[in-house]
Amino acid sequence: AEFPRATHVVDLTKSTIDANARFFASADEVPRQALTLTIPALISAEYAFCIVPAPTKAEAVKRTLEGAVCEACPASILRRHPQAVLYLDGDSAAGL
Repeated sequence: AEFPRATHVVDLTKSTIDANARFFASADEVPRQALTLTIPALISAEYAFCIVPAPTKAEAVKRTLEGAVCEACPASILRRHPQAVLYLDGDSAAGL
């Protein structure tokens, strides 16, 4: 039997690479792929504490809280989690 995976590899978009370039000597050094949690992994945790700082996350926060619960916005599934807490700063909450 095949078991669901907790993570999978995603290709980073140009905007994500550009946003993370500040943590590297140049944009060329930013990895082109990353690991992300799967939906089953997100909802299987007993508690989910999410800390979201920065203005670059404002649109994602808005979609997470106000958009449809869907695969296009994986964090939106946390709205169905009984013990999920989202901590925002003023910048990440600016779109609400």
